[in-house]
Amino acid sequence: MVTKNGHKTNIPHLKTSLDRLFSEIDPDVARILDRALAGEDISVEDGTTLLEAEGSPNVNAIALAADDLRRKTVGDVVTYIINRNINFTNVCIKHCTFCAFSRGHREEEAYYLPVEEIVRRAREAWELGATEVCIQAGLPPKMKGDYYIELTRAIKKELPELHIHGFSPEEVLYGAIRSRCTIREYLTGLKEAGVGTLPGTSAEVLDQEVRDLISPGRITKDQWVEVVTTAHELDIRTTSTIMYGHVESPRHVAAHLGLLRDIQKQTGGFTEFVPLGFVHTEAPMYGKSLVENVRPGATGAEVLKTYAVSRLMLNNWIPNLQVSWVKEGPKLSQILLNAGGNDFMGTLMNESISTSAGATYGQ
Repeated sequence: MVTKNGHKTNIPHLKTSLDRLFSEIDPDVARILDRALAGEDISVEDGTTLLEAEGSPNVNAIALAADDLRRKTVGDVVTYIINRNINFTNVCIKHCTFCAFSRGHREEEAYYLPVEEIVRRAREAWELGATEVCIQAGLPPKMKGDYYIELTRAIKKELPELHIHGFSPEEVLYGAIRSRCTIREYLTGLKEAGVGTLPGTSAEVLDQEVRDLISPGRITKDQWVEVVTTAHELDIRTTSTIMYGHVESPRHVAAHLGLLRDIQKQTGGFTEFVPLGFVHTEAPMYGKSLVENVRPGATGAEVLKTYAVSRLMLNNWIPNLQVSWVKEGPKLSQILLNAGGNDFMGTLMNESISTSAGATYGQ
């Protein structure tokens, strides 16, 4: 087949609809999709080109190509887990401009769940059929360094078969600092206590200039990479994430995906990738204009392209692409399952961080 731009495609397995779209799309987009559908790793530059592509034919072709790769790689079964989120405190020493969840320890809305209540919620989730609890929270001042380890032990003592997906790289770093030990030593303690996997959150965008703009003082890009790669070396697998739709550029997103792919080639420790759309409604950097040129989240087309390009760039290395129904809602999330996504997250039961920012889903 030859497109109207004179570009020849030799992909016999393309669906009829994708064949038709290939005759209408930009030649650079067509060449990149050719390579991706042939099983090649596309470059950061290629990913940037796809994320910058505009117009329905281009966007639809990118989504259809991602869906084709998804089908061939992981099939048509959509996976999910019965789990519960436990955000045990909103008290935090950080002041990330995108976060509407955190409170100072003297604020009226500050809360801190005691260990007994966290264990009770974990037990309640288990009795309702959950197989996992996801534990993340703020960074409270004067926290005992071994708190995360002791909390894990308390849950595992009561519920030894419950999987604990807990503690972001930011929390691991904080625990290590409070304990005056290395990241490796702290991760070893978490593993021995019973942590099964780590959430790969606190990544936002893995570009230090962007991080300094939206979350000054937060875990650095290099520290985030150190925590996850050390976890992988210790056979603690992690998820991986990005938060998009604020001040980042398409190049930032593509470079973020490229970095995660490089890490995965080295360690093989990522279980999935989760794009997390920025929820702007209550976010201070948007509502209080703390950061210039903040977008009110991604457009529908940007969400679609972000998921699709994530599949096209990561498919050979991180085959599971999780759709965040908490961020995007159940209807758009169904569409994203036809644009590269194959996992529908978890039941959560409770979700405090996104809803604090103004998301209407998650409870």
